[in-house]
Amino acid sequence: MFTGIIEEVGTVVDVKRGAQSYLKIKGNAIFSDIHKGDSIAVNGVCLTVTEFGDNVFTADVMNETLSRSSLGNLSVGDKVNLERAMAANGRFGGHIVSGHIDGTGVITEIKKDGIALWYKISASDEIMRYIVEKGSIAIDGISLTVAKVEKNNFSVSIIPHTASETILSYKKEGDIVNLENDIVGKYVEKLILTKVPTGKKSNITLEFLAEHGF
Repeated sequence: MFTGIIEEVGTVVDVKRGAQSYLKIKGNAIFSDIHKGDSIAVNGVCLTVTEFGDNVFTADVMNETLSRSSLGNLSVGDKVNLERAMAANGRFGGHIVSGHIDGTGVITEIKKDGIALWYKISASDEIMRYIVEKGSIAIDGISLTVAKVEKNNFSVSIIPHTASETILSYKKEGDIVNLENDIVGKYVEKLILTKVPTGKKSNITLEFLAEHGF
């Protein structure tokens, strides 16, 4: 599990695509405590460390991951967001991020608003259905708050610190980003839609959820 608080920006140093696809990524801060088999979120995608040394780690990448995320577009020299899995004694600074991408979106607009930057992102109906104003969204693994929702797109507003400490500062209009919806919304939908076994009655109703702030 991750929190969406990016630890550092790393650099892709090698990419292999084919029967045994992998990424090699150079970093710094994350190597203070890294082990073979560890989970590291790369642009929000949970990958497993297979080798590491000299501040470079290798992670195998499955075809499913390449098809569902933007990792397949990475090239040598590209910058990526890095976050190690949350430690049991760590602070929960963002929201629950699983590292399992729901899909991708496209940045359609970037505009300055005082010290802040607004990013408008278009996404499919399957992703938009779980996005609510003031809710949480992980964009390339960054935990952000949704500031505005429209039919086919949503917007976030970020402070200079977030831009400078993540790869958002490198992004341009037209770029593809990885998106992970807040998992709480998916569980709520599942509970509402799942049929209850005969003889049992569920206490979870739309009225119950509304009463308790959902």
